Amino acid sequence: MKYIQNLSNDPQYNLAFEEYCFKNLPKDEDYVILWVNGPSIIVGKNQNTLEEVDTEYIKAHDIVVVRRITGGGAVYHDLGNLNFSIIKATGNYDEINFREYNIPILNALKRLNLLGELSGRNDMTIDGKKFSGIAQSIWRHRALNHGTLLFDTQLDVLSKALTVKQDKIESKGIKSVRSRVTNIKDYLADGITIEEFKGLLLKYIFEFAGEEPTEYVLSEDELSGIDALYEEKYSQWDWNYGRAPQFSYKNYKKYPFGGIEVRLDIKKGTIDTCKFYGDFFGSEGVEKLEAHLTGQPYHEEVLLESVSEEALKKYFGAITKEEFRDLLFELAEQPAEPAPAPSAG
Repeated sequence: MKYIQNLSNDPQYNLAFEEYCFKNLPKDEDYVILWVNGPSIIVGKNQNTLEEVDTEYIKAHDIVVVRRITGGGAVYHDLGNLNFSIIKATGNYDEINFREYNIPILNALKRLNLLGELSGRNDMTIDGKKFSGIAQSIWRHRALNHGTLLFDTQLDVLSKALTVKQDKIESKGIKSVRSRVTNIKDYLADGITIEEFKGLLLKYIFEFAGEEPTEYVLSEDELSGIDALYEEKYSQWDWNYGRAPQFSYKNYKKYPFGGIEVRLDIKKGTIDTCKFYGDFFGSEGVEKLEAHLTGQPYHEEVLLESVSEEALKKYFGAITKEEFRDLLFELAEQPAEPAPAPSAG
């Protein structure tokens, strides 16, 4: 086994780094990577990103959203969270096995007098509180086992960033299960930093394997491959938001000129059907706007750039672009109010 240094805090780059190492490094070796992300939410590959995050909160706090290649639920990362990636050959047993791949982590923590345990399907806990969420992927007889270690994470931010105030989305995406969480630092000797914790964890992982820590140094070609994966995949809206399961979105808002209800069906990140209902009066039929939005990416900047405020006022009345944006994308809680019945006149 060898370890790979990754000192980046860029979540999108780090997920590209991990996938590239998983799928491209020499197959005759196992690898371990310990790494730290800046403030970010990492969603599972089968999740609808918009169901998992408070979009207004993450925008206000510059929290990056990235999709990973493994299943499971959404997790919050920041500079107080240490991530681990263990890449191993599976032999002929291509099965998800959380216990086998995480025993080295638990044994390393035990050396620090931290008695964690595997809990449920894919969590590690202390005193019944979660400090690690784990996920796995199998690819060509190789396993990627990775997870979080909440060392000194801002738990209040974690809670707010992963809380959607009202369900305006219906989809078949895998939804996260929330658990009571805790920080590892609270159970360790005072004064230990995350860098010291990282060094000790790496030392004890290799000690448990009966090996001396040996570094695998990435070549220039390998680093270029990581950069390409970052540019082409992990920095793209299509991967992080657009690769969502099919879902439906609906919202209703009341304005001085009347109420508007919007209903959207989204497939592969693109608006498949679009309908507006309400008691508004416009000089142009709203069917024209529905046709214009159909086929567009469900992406805030793209949709707002595609319509002018002047055009919106012709369809609905005195609506601003900001109000139209909130109608199409706002997930914050609104008073429940049904759309009015269609007018006979």
